[in-house]
Amino acid sequence: MTTLLRAGRAGVEFALFVMLPLMVVMLSLMRVLEARGVLDRVVALLAPLLRPVGLTGLGVFAALQISFVSFAAPVATLTLMEQRGASDRHLAATLAMVLAMAQANASFPLMALGLHLGATLAWSLAGGLLAATVTWHGFGRRLSAEEARLDETLKHPVADDAKGLLDTINRAGAEAFRIATGAIPMLVLSLVMVALLRSAGAIDALTAALAPLLGRAGIDAVIVLPTLTKYLAGGTAMLGVMDELHRNGQVGAQVVNASAGWLIHAFDLPGIAVLVSAGRRVSAVWRTAALGAAVGIALRTAGHALIA
Repeated sequence: MTTLLRAGRAGVEFALFVMLPLMVVMLSLMRVLEARGVLDRVVALLAPLLRPVGLTGLGVFAALQISFVSFAAPVATLTLMEQRGASDRHLAATLAMVLAMAQANASFPLMALGLHLGATLAWSLAGGLLAATVTWHGFGRRLSAEEARLDETLKHPVADDAKGLLDTINRAGAEAFRIATGAIPMLVLSLVMVALLRSAGAIDALTAALAPLLGRAGIDAVIVLPTLTKYLAGGTAMLGVMDELHRNGQVGAQVVNASAGWLIHAFDLPGIAVLVSAGRRVSAVWRTAALGAAVGIALRTAGHALIA
């Protein structure tokens, strides 16, 4: 019961006092830019440049969504792409990019633990573009590239006056609140699970077994626990573990930045489950997209390790 209460308090505090304020600010900014048409112009500008790597205008919008909203935000865009006739090859390239890029619901809260956001976004973009490129030209080259006439118009609220702007900010705040409060169950459960495994000695045994190998590679063994949590329970659960390790003085800014490429992305079991729910054709190409995403994540991992 003590473990449960301690984990519950830590999960709620992180969600409400760290995650929520950051998500409110970033989502409000994102939605205001969207309502003012700024994102439409960015998409129109970048889409022709990114066509050679297999990304359409909606693919560009998906990249903005995962970078500044959350890992689940591109689901609506992937669904839209499928419904409007995007080819299987375009879907695979876009999904690979989304899986490889840094998810906003993890990267922005980790700023409180010392994460360098600028470097994270830069390597995220590089990894996402590489993932899309190798999927479009390599792993997905046998997929169909035939597509219907694609309508890439983005439907969203318009904020032409003060009332529209206020409504947009209020909607963004409500969306941020749903994201933060929706993360609480996973945060609490992951912290309880980690505490129970630690008390049983399982975490210490695994860390001790891997420590010599990790040491030869120059990797801090403390990263074992967040890594297991990340790939099995997702980025939100990883946040709770990293916050606890940070509170205990086991993790500092250097470790957070060095492991960002390996830990901050949507390529985990919950992330894949959510993203492939976008549609039948999206779920059919996820294995191809996963291969490209792995290449992009490898680039991000190497990049963060070099600059940390």
